[in-house]
Amino acid sequence: MDKKFEKNTFGRRLRTMLAVDFRRMLTTPLFYITLGICLVAPILILVMTTMMDGQVTVDPQTKVETVIEGFDNVWQVIATPMADMGTGGMSMTAMCNINLVYMGVCAFICLFVAEDFRSGFSKNLFSTRSKKGDYVISKTLVGIVTGCAMLVAFFIGSMLGGAISSLPFALGDVTPLNVVWCLLSKLLLIAVFVPIYLIAAVAAKGSSWLSILVSLAGGMLLFMMIPMITPLDATPINAILTLVGGLIFSIGLGFISKAILEKTALV
Repeated sequence: MDKKFEKNTFGRRLRTMLAVDFRRMLTTPLFYITLGICLVAPILILVMTTMMDGQVTVDPQTKVETVIEGFDNVWQVIATPMADMGTGGMSMTAMCNINLVYMGVCAFICLFVAEDFRSGFSKNLFSTRSKKGDYVISKTLVGIVTGCAMLVAFFIGSMLGGAISSLPFALGDVTPLNVVWCLLSKLLLIAVFVPIYLIAAVAAKGSSWLSILVSLAGGMLLFMMIPMITPLDATPINAILTLVGGLIFSIGLGFISKAILEKTALV
């Protein structure tokens, strides 16, 4: 009786690639370190800013006094309502919030991909069973899952930090449903940033420092748009916009990452 060999289809290759990448993700210390940082960071931010709230600092050269302003409520570390956009300027409370996660996720992606090229894993992978497109899709999905996990960890840390610092949880004119749409929009927006970082990672190959610098430069171009796209008083429209944007960036930039892998040496 003749043996029938199963065809190495796209679905089978992708499942294998995903299984390998997610197993690596869950076993690497980097994944848990990034989650730990995202959990602890908001606790430190809320506690420290609450302790420093109202303190006056004086510039020794200009003698100008500056009053340090802390957070008025816990939700400010998550997002700002559209009505309050622009009033925070470049203040500490406007910059030290959950949006920092979008910059932090680039470190995980760049280090995760760089390890593939430094160890020779990628070269062996492509010469045996996987294709460049499978690799890009798998790394994109791993990056999105990791980014979403980082956002959830930051949110949990924010709730803990708010309780520790005794900040109010009052929403004001914002409804709990708005907060849900806000969080969903932020999770979906990860799919816009991950492909940007992946391009830098596959282009830099084993040079993780270079890919991180390029990723941060690319991410900063969109960073200032995050508060407007994912405000605290978000609606289903915000979630739809981030979903569509994530799909466009993931697919469009994914093809660019695939082209880079095909046109350059895997070292």
